[in-house]
Amino acid sequence: MYPRLPHVTGYLTEHVAEDDFVTLEGYRARGGWLAAERALREMSPEDVVDQVTASGLQGRGGAGFPTGQKWSFMPSDPDGPSYLVCNADESEPGSFKDRLLLERAPHKVLEGILIGAFATRAEKTFVYVRGEYSRAADVFESAVEECRTAGILGRNALGSGFGHDVVVTRGAGAYICGEETGLLESLEGRKGMPRKKPPYPAQVGAFGRPTTVNNVETLAHVPHIVANGPEWFRGLGTEESPGTTLFGVSGHVSRPGLYELPLGTRLDEIVFEHAGGVPGGRKVKAVIPGGLSMPALPAGQLDVPMANESLRERGTFLGTGGIIVMDDTTCMVRVACVTTWFFRDESCGQCTQCREGTGWLHKLCERIERGAGEDADLDVLRDVSASMEGQTICAFADAAAWPVQGFLRHFREDFEAHVRLAKCPFPASFEL
Repeated sequence: MYPRLPHVTGYLTEHVAEDDFVTLEGYRARGGWLAAERALREMSPEDVVDQVTASGLQGRGGAGFPTGQKWSFMPSDPDGPSYLVCNADESEPGSFKDRLLLERAPHKVLEGILIGAFATRAEKTFVYVRGEYSRAADVFESAVEECRTAGILGRNALGSGFGHDVVVTRGAGAYICGEETGLLESLEGRKGMPRKKPPYPAQVGAFGRPTTVNNVETLAHVPHIVANGPEWFRGLGTEESPGTTLFGVSGHVSRPGLYELPLGTRLDEIVFEHAGGVPGGRKVKAVIPGGLSMPALPAGQLDVPMANESLRERGTFLGTGGIIVMDDTTCMVRVACVTTWFFRDESCGQCTQCREGTGWLHKLCERIERGAGEDADLDVLRDVSASMEGQTICAFADAAAWPVQGFLRHFREDFEAHVRLAKCPFPASFEL
């Protein structure tokens, strides 16, 4: 039995607890592959793009870009091969939704891949799996082989005349390869360093060919949109952020795990009702709403709907939906130390603002934590993070700066107490 099954299920996770759902036979017994058959046999690529566009599906990998619009950027009459890339390099701390889909619903992801490939006229899909997800890669490769044997993939996919194959490749444990162009560089056998844009992947992507890059969960929604229609999808979630998503809840909660809920579900509902609140009668101090790179919110701001448009108003973002809960024993300076260490370690070093800025942020947070900080260090933290944001080739520097800005905005008193007392005032917090 899978150890982290959701406590709340929806259309994405309805059958993930059933062991035979990972097989082609089990998936087909529950209506699987019917949406792909409809798309490939009864619809044109333009029809599929129009349906996904009308549904309002946003990418679930963190950026939230409209999926149908991204697909529409691909050339309608390419002069050579085009590709689809499934980004399964789930490396954002606090995020573990894609792992569930790869391990427990591989055929759902594959069906979304085939529909997306048809819509974008891609002849091959590369699935780039996080290096540490060895079990997920093994399960997914088995599902791909089942589909090849059954004629779902190949020169005549589902008997439609459309040819498509899927290749699974494994990363080597670099967070930066979750950025789509860094992923493409790694896929081509080079160091995972993001590319300057333009050109964009839809123009020059994998191996110099037009390419669309989509997240695992994004593609898993597609069969349901084709099967049920865009109006059905828009009936869930909010007007600007339709559908459900998988929220991964970890940290100081009684029931950590995955929860599939409509976008727009309030953060306090997820933390206190679905995840059971903080154990031991302690209070919430902070919650990171969308993975480690998103600014944290204080306890008084948890009444926010978990949708991009609402979280932006609070100065943070939905990200990957990885919710990290911290109780009132937590030292936020130590959280900042862990966060800045991670981003310093994972920076590819290509851009000066990122390479030097991430190191400065960690050095300053570590100095404050050990009691050697000064009041001026808080202003330097603010200034360094501000000079990193929006200044680099990719958004990594922004992702490193945003958490620090959030800590200073909402928990400055923790930093000031460290400076004033020349030590950490939270003896019950976790150890570095």
